[in-house]
Amino acid sequence: MTPKQKAFVDEYLKDPNATEAAKCAGYSQKTAYSIGQRLLKNVEIQKAIEVAQAERSKRTLITADKVLERLEEITDRCMQKEQVMEMVDGKLVPSGEWKFNAAGANKSLELVGKHLGMFKDRIEHSGPDGKPIEINTKALTDEQLEAKIAEHDKRRGK
Repeated sequence: MTPKQKAFVDEYLKDPNATEAAKCAGYSQKTAYSIGQRLLKNVEIQKAIEVAQAERSKRTLITADKVLERLEEITDRCMQKEQVMEMVDGKLVPSGEWKFNAAGANKSLELVGKHLGMFKDRIEHSGPDGKPIEINTKALTDEQLEAKIAEHDKRRGK
C-alpha cells in the first residue's frame, strides 16, 4: 500500500466515512468522495481495515455481539411503559396515561437495523445524458484518476 492508502486506513478507523477519511489522508477535496469509494473496494485496503478492526476489538474487548447486546438492552429499557403521574391536591397520583422513550427506542433499533443491512443509502451517479460514467480505473494512478474526476466535474460546472 502507498503511504496515502495507509493514511486512509488509519483515518477510516477513526471515522468510517470514506470521503472524510480520504480528505484527512491527503486526497483532493474535490475527488475525495470518488477516491474514498474506490479505496474501500480495494482488496488490500479492505483486508487492512478488517485486520485493524479485529486488533482493536481484541484490545478493547468490544465486539459486534457486545454492542448488539447493549442496543437490545437500551431498546428494552426505552420500550418500558412508565406511568405518568400528576399532582392532585398536593399528592402525586397516576394520570391514567403512560409514556415511553420512543426516540431512544427508535435510535437503537435503527442502529441494529443498519448492522443487519436493512437500511441502505443508495446514490446513483451518471455521465452525460444519463449514460454511465466510463473511466478505466485499473489503468490509472491515483493522481490520474483525480485529474479525470476534476476534468469531469469542471465540464459539469461543479
